[in-house]
Amino acid sequence: MPDAEVVRRWCRAALEAMALAREEVDALNVYPVPDGDTGTNLYLTLEAVAEAVQDCEPDAALPQVAEAISRSALRGARGNSGIILAQMLRGVAAVLSTPGVTLADGRALADGLVRAADEAERAVAEPVEGTMLTVARAAGTAARRQAESPGAALADVAAAAASSARDALEHTPDQLDVLRAAGVVDAGGRGLTVLLDAFDTVVTGRRALPAPRRVGTHQVPAPAAAGACPASSGASVAGPAFEVMYLLDAPDDRIPVLRASLAEAGDSLVMVGGDGEWHVHVHVDDAGAAVEAGVRAGTPSRISVTSLHPAGPGQSGEPAGRVLVASAAGSGLAELFATAGATVVSTAAGHRPTTAEVLTAVDRGGAGDVVILPNERDALPAAQAAAADVRAGGRRVAVIPTVAQVQGLAALAVHEPARPFDADVVEMTTAAGHTRHGAVTVATREAVTMAGVCRPGDVLGVVDGDFAVVGDGLLEVAAEVLRRMLAAGGELVTVVTGADAADDLAAGVETAVRKAHPEVDTVVYDGGQPRYPLLLGVE
Repeated sequence: MPDAEVVRRWCRAALEAMALAREEVDALNVYPVPDGDTGTNLYLTLEAVAEAVQDCEPDAALPQVAEAISRSALRGARGNSGIILAQMLRGVAAVLSTPGVTLADGRALADGLVRAADEAERAVAEPVEGTMLTVARAAGTAARRQAESPGAALADVAAAAASSARDALEHTPDQLDVLRAAGVVDAGGRGLTVLLDAFDTVVTGRRALPAPRRVGTHQVPAPAAAGACPASSGASVAGPAFEVMYLLDAPDDRIPVLRASLAEAGDSLVMVGGDGEWHVHVHVDDAGAAVEAGVRAGTPSRISVTSLHPAGPGQSGEPAGRVLVASAAGSGLAELFATAGATVVSTAAGHRPTTAEVLTAVDRGGAGDVVILPNERDALPAAQAAAADVRAGGRRVAVIPTVAQVQGLAALAVHEPARPFDADVVEMTTAAGHTRHGAVTVATREAVTMAGVCRPGDVLGVVDGDFAVVGDGLLEVAAEVLRRMLAAGGELVTVVTGADAADDLAAGVETAVRKAHPEVDTVVYDGGQPRYPLLLGVE
């Protein structure tokens, strides 16, 4: 596998793995502030990196991919842990962008991990043992030792780094009192082991064991309840009032003065970057002064000021209301969702909505409680990360786990703004969960599916996310999909026609349903979605 493709696959795998581990990592977060957002910030940082790598040309070489990682990590970093991770990624990228470097013998990976640990430690104003810095150093040391052994290969180095990182993570409570008191391992360090395990999986095919409920002698708590910090931590929320972050265009020679000024004003100072572009993070009581210090050094942008002690639900003073955010795969679906009162996020063909797009939609929707409908499986991680970000601001938020557009329609059909928030979420979740979903599409390449081999031009029927039918005609396959979906019963069939659907296709489906199940009602909507002439739902 070409080196550039290894790195591309790792970026995708790391994002997917962090999506699964995000809540666990958030629940571990007691240092430096018990705000329960470390996993979310790591996910958001990786999301920016994965998008940038995906946008690289398919034939881009390793140095170009590494440059995309370095640039996007700096600009997309979120929170204290995300900025430290960004500097680590920039350290690895600096090694991988060297002309002629190769991953084959693992030496470049080892050098990159050592540099990542060094760069991250330099970026933190007051490095502390028992954090992700400690885990990073252990991974780099083990990787270099393995790379220098006779006959070492990339797989050996990747495995050594991942294993050593997990060992170091287990001992973080022995190095940091706040972790020992809470009975947890370091959240940032746990996040780093997720990334290294993902690289090991890409290179070797091995998958890391699920995180144990107990690490060494220390308990790992279950994911915290919505809006809560780990209940077992006992961590104090005393400290500076605000987290301030901004990008900064400034000459490198002005950075030492800025660093000294911010170190005096607050704590948790992390500054990463170079060559005139920096990302600044600090916890302070005077947010204005922290921004003004950046103005004296250069030009700040994307300024973010977040309260570290937000009001709890019902105490924020925000006006009552409910914001609905729904992902829509076509123009007709977008109109349907908007008519039902939702703010729409477009999910055009091949585009997975980002956390930033979901958050923008939340902001457009106004103040109040938030309900997010991802409406496709790939959009669920971004929706969950956005919810964590909204929750950190003191607002109630729920993600209805809709994995298909028709489930989103079903959920919105029972939405009642006057109903209490929790009751409304339960009703919408129930409606979505009771909606079986299917689809009909046309194969564009030869592939092996659960229903057998398909070739370009074959019509494919999807039932609950799996290819279940291979046939010749759209109507024929649609009828078979509905036959299977209605085998367990149903009262209402929803048919959503796509952009390329023939005018008589929906009528044919209605006729087929009426003939086989005269007791079942059918509704038809023009969804306008590409690639899928039909989306089908059974309630």
